[in-house]
Amino acid sequence: MSKTATPYGYAPTGKDTGVVKPKGKSDIRAHEGIDTVDIRSRKPAWLKVRSPGGRNYLKLKGMMRSESLHTVCEEASCPNIGECWEAGTATFMILGDVCTRACKYCGVAHGMPSELDLDEPRRVAETVERMGLEHVVITSVNRDELADGGAAIYADTIRRIHDAVPGCSVEVLIPDFKGDVDALEAVVAAKPHILGHNLETVDRLHPEVRPGGRYWRSISFLGAVKKIDAAMLTKTGIILGMGEEPHEIRQAMIDLREAAVDILTLGQYLRPSAMHIPVARWVTPTEFTDWKRVGEQEYGFKHVESGPLVRSSYHAKEQAREVEAGGPGAITDVMEADIPAPAEMQLDLVQLELGRPGRSAQEGRLSDG
Repeated sequence: MSKTATPYGYAPTGKDTGVVKPKGKSDIRAHEGIDTVDIRSRKPAWLKVRSPGGRNYLKLKGMMRSESLHTVCEEASCPNIGECWEAGTATFMILGDVCTRACKYCGVAHGMPSELDLDEPRRVAETVERMGLEHVVITSVNRDELADGGAAIYADTIRRIHDAVPGCSVEVLIPDFKGDVDALEAVVAAKPHILGHNLETVDRLHPEVRPGGRYWRSISFLGAVKKIDAAMLTKTGIILGMGEEPHEIRQAMIDLREAAVDILTLGQYLRPSAMHIPVARWVTPTEFTDWKRVGEQEYGFKHVESGPLVRSSYHAKEQAREVEAGGPGAITDVMEADIPAPAEMQLDLVQLELGRPGRSAQEGRLSDG
């Protein structure tokens, strides 16, 4: 696949489902005036993990390659890949390995996808059956060029897993589908046990860190799930260490509980490359423990999974078995579905200034947002 000609972007090689593009600059305004962590600095002891390579890990890796499947474990360089894969669990990443959005923290490649693999749901379900999984997590890249954002592929994958392995609970970690309620309803109708969508960061940082999304769209998207199916578990994740303040973390918790989100995960931001935003600080294990208490005891989350190495699917099977869903919250309708994300607004402005009538706004959004 294509390499970027400039050293100022993020363009990993070896991607087979699209053309990779740069992610843009690594600096954000929120980091002005603070001492960020140098990428060459040693990580704290609590962030060190063993390199993967056990028998189950190699077996699972071979299985994924033979079926041309992707995992977010590999694409996003999850630190828990060795532990989870040795235990026979993995998070499948559907809809390819090239994302239409350019989030500043994410290790998944950004660019223009080139294909839609309609046979992928069958292969995922057969692999889940071969692995004998009791719980499976399905996530994806953003596919903003698709009318439904890939919701139909999600629904097909869920149903095929239910049919192939009736006792296996299915958790999905979905994009925001640009606030499309019909797309959300299609996924909910397929009956995943847990429906997750990550907020990722606090309100102030959101426009720069996640320019392809909107803070309230993400929160209200989770709230809308409860309107469609009040008994469905909802889940979200926030990454700490990107420059957020304690009061902003608390406010994000308050906002999420307004949408009756059941499960919250909190983990440490780890910089994938020099082309991503720097780490603002290392969050200690003690602070993560404190945030778990705050989330559960003060704000009423059904469960908070909080720790330096925690990611969205960490201990997901236990959560699916032990957490009981709450009812709808105050927020049940999708907000900001008709408002462009920051990246979209910026591109529209650039196009107006450059006066390029031959290039549509939609093309610009898919190339850079």
